[in-house]
Amino acid sequence: MSFESPYKEESNIYSDLTKKISISGVQIKYSIIREKNTLRLTEKGGQYILKPIPIGQFRYLDQAPANEHLTMQIARQLFKINVPPNTVVYFKDTSPAYLVKRFDVRADGLRFQQEDFAQIAQVTEYTHGQNYKYDLSYEQIGQLIKKYIASYPIEIEKFFRMIIFNYVFSNGDAHVKNFSAIRTLEGDYILAPAYDLLCTRIHVPSESDMALMLFTDTFTTAYDAYGFYTRFDFLQFGKVLGLKESRIIKILSEFTNRHMEVIKLIDNSLLKDEVKHLFKTFYEKKVNCLQMEWTEK
Repeated sequence: MSFESPYKEESNIYSDLTKKISISGVQIKYSIIREKNTLRLTEKGGQYILKPIPIGQFRYLDQAPANEHLTMQIARQLFKINVPPNTVVYFKDTSPAYLVKRFDVRADGLRFQQEDFAQIAQVTEYTHGQNYKYDLSYEQIGQLIKKYIASYPIEIEKFFRMIIFNYVFSNGDAHVKNFSAIRTLEGDYILAPAYDLLCTRIHVPSESDMALMLFTDTFTTAYDAYGFYTRFDFLQFGKVLGLKESRIIKILSEFTNRHMEVIKLIDNSLLKDEVKHLFKTFYEKKVNCLQMEWTEK
């Protein structure tokens, strides 16, 4: 890109724009517009979101752009998850940033109506406290999909697939605001494309396996025995969502049978070698969990 990163730019261009973009999340994000073949920071009419290397005390933060790009590509290429176009770009100082196209911008420049599931559930910091994003369960989000999305038989399966993906690829920050419903040109609502997908355990090794509980106020006997989610938990979760058992088994099989393809994408990614190794390690551990059987006694 033709401009400096936020950490070397001497003007106020970034500080003037940092708080003006209305997208959830704690990572600093900037609005970008494309003019011919040039990307430019903008206050209005943004077509893309730019996420530079985060600032903080977490591990391998310089790898965050490559991490998110890789995780989003695995979701799209291997697991049939709808994600917006994305890439890694570089500032003049050669530092990387993650760039993703906005999916809520129509061809005429107007915005599609979109609400995340915290808004749909009417859960806010004022009503539920500072950790409101983590107050619901995935089961409760599923109930909201059934209630407010007319095509829920299709959308609920997409949701189930995303929950398994977040588990297998150690995205421990898939909270309630990271799932949204978006209005189509026909006027109905569907699940928005997936966003903010990355292996968060690389950066926060102590993070929990999942941001939310699978079930509302309960765990399965398998979880009580092992202390983590297994194949049995996701079989039960799929049934709670109303999916046919044959579909649940088929989707679970996709996540346990694509090992070589996942490894190939990791190997070809922009991550440095030691982080590739961590990504593989976390992925393989979760696949093993997903293959563990349990029989009710």
